[in-house]
This record gives sequence, C-alpha cells and structure tokens, in this order.
Amino acid sequence: MLKDLIFTGIGAASLIKETVEKEIKKLEEEGKLKTDDAKSFLESVQKKGQEEDAKAKEHLKSLLKEVIDELGLATKQDLQNLKEELK
Repeated sequence: MLKDLIFTGIGAASLIKETVEKEIKKLEEEGKLKTDDAKSFLESVQKKGQEEDAKAKEHLKSLLKEVIDELGLATKQDLQNLKEELK
C-alpha cells in the first residue's frame, strides 16, 4: 500500500511537470513568454519540487519510525546491539 502511494505521488508529479512544460512552451511559441523567463520559471519550479520532495521524504521517514516504535519492531541497530551483547 505504501509503495502504491509513493508511485501515485511520483506519477502525479510527473504529469504535473509535463503539463506545466507544455503550457510554458505554448506561451513561449505564442510570444507571450520569453525563453529566458520560461527557463527561469521552470528552474524555480523544479527547485521548489525538489525541496518539497525532500521534506516529504523526511516526513515519511519520521512517520515510519513512529510506527516501528509503536509496534515494537526491532531495528537494524537493535539487532546489531543484540549481536554484540551475545558475543
């Protein structure tokens, strides 16, 4: 389920990116937007998207850690500590 959610988000982001690029190209061809302005806008949108992606990944990671803690599941570090204790 989590995997499906992630893939859905990636697909939606890709679709939005393609749509924005098409619309910007259309405006550029109609002379309503300069090429430099279009490139600048696309770069800023891409940068913002990358920042939001990083935030979303950190939030997801935090949520997963909470779930693991609530369920009492052993982490890699827990298993490594146990191995060291058993030596």
